[in-house]
Amino acid sequence: MEWLALLGESFVAKAFSRSPTLYIIANAGHILSLAMLVGATAILDLRLLGVFKPLPMAPAAMILSRIAAWALGATLLTGALLFSVQPLDYLANTAFLAKLGLVLFGTLNAGIVRRSKAWAAVGQGAPPSQAMQLGALLSLLTWISAVFAGRWIGFL
Repeated sequence: MEWLALLGESFVAKAFSRSPTLYIIANAGHILSLAMLVGATAILDLRLLGVFKPLPMAPAAMILSRIAAWALGATLLTGALLFSVQPLDYLANTAFLAKLGLVLFGTLNAGIVRRSKAWAAVGQGAPPSQAMQLGALLSLLTWISAVFAGRWIGFL
């Protein structure tokens, strides 16, 4: 825990604490990247679940998964910047811990799905398997839950 206290005293944390503008930019970046992540993921998951049938599966899977991956990277980066300002407080917050767990689960689920043979088949135009659809449903529920947990942080 000592390293977390040091993180809270770091140059980055102090810069964000002293400058409301920097904090607002990081916070807005976090919200925007999260919106891109959840938006792209939700559209892809819903398509895998049979919604948006006119949307061609293979190109949608390729494009939306890339958008989600880049947005996840931006979300993690901006989240780390925001976390650095009050790391000990965030780690004492149950909603924050729930959000971290959900983000980890959502990321692992996406990685497993992306490396599966069923994903490769979808990329070639095959219909999604039941396992792929289960992964999509888990993904959708997980990322929506992560958003709720994130919003809950300020209330605990």
